[in-house]
Amino acid sequence: MESRGSRTVSLDAPATTAPANAVTSARRVTAVVGVLSLAVFMSSLDLFIVNLAFPYIAKEYAGTSLSSLSWVLNGYTIVFAAVLVPAGRWADRVGRRRLFVAGLVAFSVGSLLCGLAPGVAALIAARLIQAVGAGLMVPASLSLLLAAVPAADRARAIGTWSAVAALGAALGPVIGGSLVQINWRWVFWINLPVGLAAILLAGRVVPESKDDHPAGRPDVLGAGLLAAAVGLIALALVKAPGWGWGSAGFLGLLLASLACGAAMVARSHRHHSPVIELGLLRSRTFSGAFVASILYYAAFGAFVLNSVEFLTGVWRYSAVWAGLAIGPGPLMVLPFARLVGPRLAGLLGGPGRVALIGCAVNAGAQLLWLSQILTHLLPAQLLGGAGVGLTIPSLLGAGSASLAPARFGTGSGILNMARQVGTVLGVASLVAVLSHVNPGDPLVAYRHALVLIIAFFAAAGVVCAVLLTARPGRAPATQ
Repeated sequence: MESRGSRTVSLDAPATTAPANAVTSARRVTAVVGVLSLAVFMSSLDLFIVNLAFPYIAKEYAGTSLSSLSWVLNGYTIVFAAVLVPAGRWADRVGRRRLFVAGLVAFSVGSLLCGLAPGVAALIAARLIQAVGAGLMVPASLSLLLAAVPAADRARAIGTWSAVAALGAALGPVIGGSLVQINWRWVFWINLPVGLAAILLAGRVVPESKDDHPAGRPDVLGAGLLAAAVGLIALALVKAPGWGWGSAGFLGLLLASLACGAAMVARSHRHHSPVIELGLLRSRTFSGAFVASILYYAAFGAFVLNSVEFLTGVWRYSAVWAGLAIGPGPLMVLPFARLVGPRLAGLLGGPGRVALIGCAVNAGAQLLWLSQILTHLLPAQLLGGAGVGLTIPSLLGAGSASLAPARFGTGSGILNMARQVGTVLGVASLVAVLSHVNPGDPLVAYRHALVLIIAFFAAAGVVCAVLLTARPGRAPATQ
């Protein structure tokens, strides 16, 4: 339902048609997409901008290890993932713009507290506040876009939204490398003016919308079980090198994670408003996009952190030079997302095939870097940026195509949750691999890391080939 003043408009039309009072002006569409993209850029940027701040944070708080610092990233990502789906449901129920603005406020407050943190524990706690804010605003952002933009323009709008999100993630090390030269705290404070601008613009530009027939309150306990499942497996992967892969501690955490995941699935079968709406996963296209996103973002998250650690640890680049070295890759994202991807989707018969090509391009880029690890990074960065531009909008477009309007918030929350879960698993897996760095020959661990990243990209490509290359179908509107 979209409201303007005292009027309300139903959004129960089929997913292939625009809502009755959808934005029709090209200028208004551009403004809506711009405001919503600004918010998702900020949340994605913050997911990876801290990578280059790690050495500076560790220097200020002596004795802090990489595994401890990884929780500045992983704690954010785990809470982000857990909040996304309940927030998507809540946005459908109470109003998507209302939750979007609430998320922006929480994210901005968390950013302020991150910059003021007196220690690593306080920093992690403030990052959790940021994560709640991001978890509120991201699914609301995408569902607002789907509700406000006419069906004919949705594919391009989704391409822009997801490309800007990918650009934010990829530019994190670039911008972070510059800000840490002033002070690592500016990595967080940079969000304050952007957040304030997004809050003001959202009220002026973005129309409100919500579901006329909400199913009930979101499953908070299910969200907690999901957070526990992801957090436990991430902790197991981070601790495994020290404890041993066959140790009781590692196996215990793994079993506890599986138990929490099984309990969450069981609740999803019974709950009227589950954390993961299993009915949506009956769609081949939606479930394919969900699984492929987990695998792809595991590769992408590991790739970004691995690039930073390699450049600063092996080539001894400063934070600024490391950011500049990574910079050319993100420049390839927008043109491939906005221009090349949509054309290929039209020629090949759908975004699933474009996602498959993008996964292959990303795997090829990492193979190229593996073969040139001592000499050249630029060719792999450019090729990898092209792959990101092809894959991320295509996965999101394929999954969103199967959503009915009443499930815009819920579906977008699930798809975004897959991205965050994948990032946690990728970063935790990378930390486990890099913990074996040998000072005498550090390249061994980084080569193993590249093999891990290639395997994730290849697995995502296999899922795309199996589940996303058929004609898209619509998921059931309810469980």
